[in-house]
Amino acid sequence: MSFLDVVAEEKALEVARLRAGPLPDPHRAPTPRSLAAALSAPGLSAIAEVKRCSPSQGAIRPDADAAAIARGYEQAGAAAISVLTDGPHFGGSLADLAAVRDAVGCPVLRKDFLVDPIQVLESRTAGADAVLLIVAMLSDRQLLELLASARETGLEALVEIHTAEELDRAVAAGSEILGVNSRNLADLTIDLGRAEALIALAPAHAIRVAESGLHTPADLERMAQAGASAVLVGTSLMSSADPGAALERLLCG
Repeated sequence: MSFLDVVAEEKALEVARLRAGPLPDPHRAPTPRSLAAALSAPGLSAIAEVKRCSPSQGAIRPDADAAAIARGYEQAGAAAISVLTDGPHFGGSLADLAAVRDAVGCPVLRKDFLVDPIQVLESRTAGADAVLLIVAMLSDRQLLELLASARETGLEALVEIHTAEELDRAVAAGSEILGVNSRNLADLTIDLGRAEALIALAPAHAIRVAESGLHTPADLERMAQAGASAVLVGTSLMSSADPGAALERLLCG
């Protein structure tokens, strides 16, 4: 099975467990902050990621203080913070997300593998301002359902695509923030050329976020030249001795 096939089976079990318990209650969650507004500032914006592990890299920073790293990112100029909450493959949790949301003033994205509206409700309850939706994991019906659920709960969605066909599906569903991932989620290889080509195909009105494989100022400039509005950077920052300082160097280089 591919990586996404494995994850899909795991998330089906997570959804079943969620549905078997009390429904998440978002009524006490803080007012959402707008990811779209944060990424619409002039220039290339950065979403900096809190990530403990990854399937391709293994352990990156398993003992990370999520809140402290997020504060460093914000001070370095991050427009938003992404938090990996998947446990089995990324070592994350909703506790990390809640801690980050309390620590920063910028929008916080829950990055996980969402397949059911109850996970959107769970995200809102934990304090997320936006959620990641991966088109490769979703049918057209599921994508529309999850986008509607996000709107109903006051969240925005970063809709991730990997191919031209997925881009067409995301645009048809009304996605406004498009994440163009250079990583092939079937075999986890990276090709920045894929992101360049897909960013160029995306509608001009969309907020286009280049994801994965970005390590240097030259990489960021390459994505900006392709038409990206923002970049999402995680592994290269989390692997450094000081993630916030690494982000500052990346943005100022």
